[in-house]
Amino acid sequence: MPQMTATAAQLESLAAAGRELADADDLDEALAALARAAATATGATVAVIRVPDGAGALPARGVWSSSPALGAELEGSRLLVEETEAQTVPPTVARLAERTGASGVLFVPASAEGRTLATLELIRPGRHFSASEQMLAEIASHQAGLLVRALGPENGSGKGATAVAAALELAGRALTAGSEEARSADRIARLAAEVTEAASSLLWRVDDGGVQPLAAVGAVQDAAALARRGESELAGRTLVTRDEQAGKVALVRLGDPPLGGLRLVFTGRSPAPEELERLASFGTRAAHALRAGERTTMLSQELEQSRALLAVVGQAIAELSLSHTLDTAVDRVAELLGTQRVAVYLRRGRQLEAAAERGLAGPHQRVAKALLGLALGRLRPRPVVDISDAASDPALVSVREAVMEAGIDAIAAVPLRAGGELIGLLVAYLPSGRRLQANESALLAALAGQLAVAVQNAGLHEETARLANDREEALSSERRAARRLEAFFEISRSFSESMELDQTVEAVTRTAVELLDLDAAVLRMPEGRGEDLVARSVYIPDPRLAPALRPILSRPQPVARLSGLGLGAARRALVLEPVTAERLGGGHELLVPFLDRGSSAVVVPVVAPASGEVIASLTVVALDPAQVVDAETVEALRSLAAQAAFAIDNARLYQQQAGFTDAMQRSLLPAAPPVVPGLDVGSVYESSARLDVGGDVYDYMTLPDGRLAVVVGDVTGKGIDAAADMAMTKFVFRSLARDHPDPADFLRAANEVVVDEVQEGKFVTLVYLTLDPETGAVACSSAGHPVPRLVCEDGRVLELAGTGLALGISPGQEYGEALEELDPGSAVVLFTDGVIEARRDGELYGYGRLDRSLYEHRELGAAELARAVVDDARSFAGGGLADDSAVVVVKRAEVGRAREAGAAS
Repeated sequence: MPQMTATAAQLESLAAAGRELADADDLDEALAALARAAATATGATVAVIRVPDGAGALPARGVWSSSPALGAELEGSRLLVEETEAQTVPPTVARLAERTGASGVLFVPASAEGRTLATLELIRPGRHFSASEQMLAEIASHQAGLLVRALGPENGSGKGATAVAAALELAGRALTAGSEEARSADRIARLAAEVTEAASSLLWRVDDGGVQPLAAVGAVQDAAALARRGESELAGRTLVTRDEQAGKVALVRLGDPPLGGLRLVFTGRSPAPEELERLASFGTRAAHALRAGERTTMLSQELEQSRALLAVVGQAIAELSLSHTLDTAVDRVAELLGTQRVAVYLRRGRQLEAAAERGLAGPHQRVAKALLGLALGRLRPRPVVDISDAASDPALVSVREAVMEAGIDAIAAVPLRAGGELIGLLVAYLPSGRRLQANESALLAALAGQLAVAVQNAGLHEETARLANDREEALSSERRAARRLEAFFEISRSFSESMELDQTVEAVTRTAVELLDLDAAVLRMPEGRGEDLVARSVYIPDPRLAPALRPILSRPQPVARLSGLGLGAARRALVLEPVTAERLGGGHELLVPFLDRGSSAVVVPVVAPASGEVIASLTVVALDPAQVVDAETVEALRSLAAQAAFAIDNARLYQQQAGFTDAMQRSLLPAAPPVVPGLDVGSVYESSARLDVGGDVYDYMTLPDGRLAVVVGDVTGKGIDAAADMAMTKFVFRSLARDHPDPADFLRAANEVVVDEVQEGKFVTLVYLTLDPETGAVACSSAGHPVPRLVCEDGRVLELAGTGLALGISPGQEYGEALEELDPGSAVVLFTDGVIEARRDGELYGYGRLDRSLYEHRELGAAELARAVVDDARSFAGGGLADDSAVVVVKRAEVGRAREAGAAS
């Protein structure tokens, strides 16, 4: 036996319900309280107590649910007694649990003397009910049975007029809050019969087609005739009752204005006035539920139709067949709108042509052209141009004769737009007076968007196919030109991507081998006095050949021998033979054994375009005797060498200019940091890949009172102007620092000078710092420059945030001053924005990564710490910096080391 334990709270819940039930006079009220208590005790989200009605059914008499809508629906529900005889969960209860997503289901009947007194249903999500919870459910179920015996009618059958009225009220509420399925005509007719215990019910609807029976329950003969008769008898009244041979008949009007009616037949009893009053209310709610159900069904059908239409057209679009796509769209739109005449018109230059049409004759294209004018003109904002009477519409007065001749009554036209351009129209010619519903207009607008994409894709597909065909023909008939163009592209691309000479020469050898299907290539360039051409790039893709060929190709080539064969002046290529290979010498004569066995080799000079100087030579090798280096390959190599000459010459010039720029910039920077006892000073300046002079500047000075003054700045602009402003900034520092040693005072005085010196629109960002080597006192002010960092020995990284406006913008500026103390072993770090603005995929290096790098490298010396910061920024940016970067670090020596340094000095 499993252990069954119930918590005190669970038992208290049922005990409280028992005390409440003892005072109850009304069965339904008592059962509702018991259902709530059972749900609380077991953690159920739904609890339903049912009592037999004596007619083979178990209607719900006590309901509790965490969902009010679900509770209202259940209060009007009932089970059949035969559903409960299998000692399992009834199918109706199982379906309810599945619909609500519940996995815990419990059905407990309470029986006595061979008959069912009551049943209890418990439903909850999550875990199943435990043994103790099942025990509590049995207690609650038997309490319900005792209530039925104490308060219910004899044998638990039949309902009073008050109960029926209450049931009708609950049923009406259930219809209003129910699902789409619960609002169906069959469900309404059955619910009415079950709640009122009527022998039969008939539900009908009135529309333009007359009186239509919708649902019937029980014995109903000739439903159509009964429905017409009932509608006639109601004649606008809410409720009619009369006697027939079969029993008492009640006719109920559904809604106002009337949607239809409900006919109920009672045998053996007559409905009480209270029931009839509730029937009228039930009819109003039933009409609302029926309308809502019909509307939901209609929207569902329209949605399904829309999905089907867009799916079919989408499939046609995926096939990239324009004619098939447009024909499919025309057919489906005709079906959707119930018309036989639909067309898609496309613009061809100034003309408008019917690309797909159905059921059209006469001058309809003239009408379409007029519609295009409207879509381009005053009706441009409309997604759908809807004309209900084409013959009398003022917008079509110019083509009225064409409208009449083509037999056009009403029009719905949808512009086809692709990339903001009107490329055509989708037009449906409708029956007279027919206007589009809102959902139809929305669907046509969505379809027009797909068709526009289809037209555009089809055009692109056709153009792509044509270009592919042209390219295929060009490849087969002009292979030489294609190879040459590809080689030019490779060299040009490598030059545009990088101005580095090494990368350019590597691209030349790689291109020669891969595009011409060769085995190896070497590019040699002058070195030293220019007497020899030394290998700068050797490319051998097959690792098996590299050990044998690389030592040979890496040998230098005497320039004199190459010129002696006249290769430089003539810019011609030389196909090597054993004799010429020996005459060339260098690595070429080592190729003689390969040439004797049928291998091929070609030497091509790379000549500077302007001077005619031989700036390199390109040698290619094909080892396979079957792969002869023919005239076509030689011509391609000559073209490749000519293009490579431009790239190599430009790369050499770039390196010279870059070297000059870097030297010029560094000339404005201090050659070495000062030697100050007790301080370790280090700096790193690194230029970017630009040719122009940047604006970063820094300098040091030992003040008369022994303090070290450091300045780091950045001037706007590049090139010569930037160099001049850098020199001016350095002069300002050197000339003012002694008279204005304190940072705030220095920046105030410096700003007055810079305002007069720099051009309008330019400025200088500057940070000025003083440090006392004896006390460690640090004072710092900033003029629009990135804030320096104070790196403490314990790892803390602090800001020296004395900020103000950049120099040169406005006179009369005052600047704040940050004061700190630099403990032994701590450092202060100044830097330019090239560090924090290093980027990777648009993301900045930033202050956070800078502070983390300073923390991780705080044990390093000043110079090493500055280098670590720049290296970390470059690594984040992928190996290169987009802007010049300068970092200055001043680190206060530890006490012992400071004394040693002082003694040594």
